[in-house]
Amino acid sequence: MNDPDRRRRDRTFEAVVFDRCATEVPHGARDGRVPRVDDDPAWTIRETGTDPSRHRVTETLFTLGAGGFATRGSVEESAPGSVPLVLAEGIYTGTGSGQHLLPGPQWTGLVLRPPPEEDLRVLDLRAGVLVREEIGHTCPVRTLRFACVSRPGVVAMRAEAGAGRLRAGPALRSPSEGQVTEGRLDGHTWSRVTADHAGMAAVATQRTGRDGEVRTLERIVAYTADPARRPVPRDAVAALEAARELGFDRLLAEQRAAWAARWEAVDVRIPDDPQAQLAVRFALFHLWSVAGRGEELAVGARGLSGGGYAGHVFWDADVFVLPALVSIHPAAARAMVVYRIRRLAAARARAAALGLSGARFPWESAATGEEVTPARGCLGCEPLAILTGRMEEHITADVAWAAAHYARWSGDGAFLTGPARPLVIETARYWASRCRVDEEGRAHIGEVIGPDEYHEAVTDNAFTNVMARWNLRQAADLVAPGCEEGRRWRALADRLVDGYDPTSGRYEQFAGYFRLEPLTMEGIAVPPVAADLLLGHERLAATQIIKQPDVLMLHHLVPEEAEAGSLEANLDFYGPRTAHGSSLSPAITACLLARAGRPEEALGLLRTALVLDLDDLTGTTATGLHMATFGGVWQALLTGFAGASVSGGILCLDPRLPASWGSLGVRFRCLGRRVRLDITPEAVDVRTDGALRVRLGADDPREVIGSARLPLGR
Repeated sequence: MNDPDRRRRDRTFEAVVFDRCATEVPHGARDGRVPRVDDDPAWTIRETGTDPSRHRVTETLFTLGAGGFATRGSVEESAPGSVPLVLAEGIYTGTGSGQHLLPGPQWTGLVLRPPPEEDLRVLDLRAGVLVREEIGHTCPVRTLRFACVSRPGVVAMRAEAGAGRLRAGPALRSPSEGQVTEGRLDGHTWSRVTADHAGMAAVATQRTGRDGEVRTLERIVAYTADPARRPVPRDAVAALEAARELGFDRLLAEQRAAWAARWEAVDVRIPDDPQAQLAVRFALFHLWSVAGRGEELAVGARGLSGGGYAGHVFWDADVFVLPALVSIHPAAARAMVVYRIRRLAAARARAAALGLSGARFPWESAATGEEVTPARGCLGCEPLAILTGRMEEHITADVAWAAAHYARWSGDGAFLTGPARPLVIETARYWASRCRVDEEGRAHIGEVIGPDEYHEAVTDNAFTNVMARWNLRQAADLVAPGCEEGRRWRALADRLVDGYDPTSGRYEQFAGYFRLEPLTMEGIAVPPVAADLLLGHERLAATQIIKQPDVLMLHHLVPEEAEAGSLEANLDFYGPRTAHGSSLSPAITACLLARAGRPEEALGLLRTALVLDLDDLTGTTATGLHMATFGGVWQALLTGFAGASVSGGILCLDPRLPASWGSLGVRFRCLGRRVRLDITPEAVDVRTDGALRVRLGADDPREVIGSARLPLGR
């Protein structure tokens, strides 16, 4: 099939899906009642509300987000311990390390008397809706809510209950902080929350009805937000009026169509492992949900699902979330880099304040790009100085890497040589001024913290040095040939110590690491575990136990900078020493194990990552979802097990499936194309919506137009 015909077929399919979903009203919806969802176990996450200690975790898991706004999945009535929350991307309040996301007007509150004693809640990933149904009642409370994918800022809910049990109450309720103003506008209720110069406003409409003994309620709300001024409620009225005119049932049909198009473009199929398949879809669902509404996107460590880490942006965004989003929603990945580019001035100011050149990015960033890492915290009950803001400097190279990775994977090379060029060059200038050259001509970087974080103020951290080396070389490629500054960068990169020992094939995590007590996790605890809580800060720092493997991260991000053939030796050495005390660690280690041809080991760690939030393995899911884990899970599937990477405008494939998986199917975006891979032990079937150069293993690249079958030789 030629390329134009292929594109026409795909457009026709999407049009058919949209038209069918947009015109089919769900069963039970036409009478104003809460419609049923297709309770397909391959697409639904189910929770029963019998365990009070689980309630806040469930609220987090069932967060609904779209267009830069998100609502935690709290129950509609007031409940002990419940944390109802509406957040908007990039809308912060406070100053310094006290900056945090500003809660907005709440829209899901109802008066239910008596409230359900037990309920079933179902998150339908395929349609993007959350349904609740009371258990054990002849006329149960039922609710359905969703955040409109195709109408940024619009949310909707329908509820029903027996006569006398349901009362609407106010459509919008005030959060616990911020300056709140409210009123009526064009017959609608509005509420605005502001702090400093930022804010969020909502405009709502609701109506009640009755169907025999059942009372019903329908509520539609439109949000608007602005990070630099007080938002005007009237700015949301047009969106609300359009949604109200369409009606709840058509909004729901539109929602189903939008999600159908998403899952047609990006999905995973693991027929032999339905639990893993569902958990990966859960990760994809929440990665999609953080996509914003504007030209820049600030993705906090917990997204918009809770108050964890105050919504601050870490390296999680650049290294874990962005590489996933570029294959899911390339425009959102680009917006993440734009967030960093627009805060380059603050990074320059930070470097200058330290007496250094170029730009140094903050470990924790919020509204302005200034450093907002707290200076002190607690380890258990013990007060502790937090040094990451001063010493975890690899973030500067990570930001540059994210820009280059977006450009390489998306095929948007002009972005790297255009808008992102100053970012890469200024970060290289920082490293050039940060390095110290000794009498023997070797370059060093001292007093840093690597991703491990159990060992502080170290010298020549392998990950930091290798990322700085990559940054210097990348910047040299972006300046004019023969540029003196570029030559100095290349020479300095060649001198940077990386701790590699050619005899063992290992990198020393930092200078002196091999002389520490050679303790491993065997006999201490089964990972994942917070080893700093278990052993104490001082005791842990004297051992080789690590939070997450710095050395393996350099193999993951910049394998071209690592010594050829060194991955396995470092997996063998650092794996037993890793506590996986960071939620970032299991998925990326799984990815590397798969790449190293050890898919069975990889699958074990992938399973840990898949349930990290679903089973609340860290005990912290109540404060928000671990977005880096979701990004790592998708990377493990796509770049680990499917073996997908991009080099020189070519999609390279080297799949490694565990024995229990008879096949793996992935759909994703790459180099401006929609790609589908169906992998079995015998072959890789590739389908694209346009011409794409593909290379399998060490074979010569070939152009795929439409579809091709690539036999696996091993």
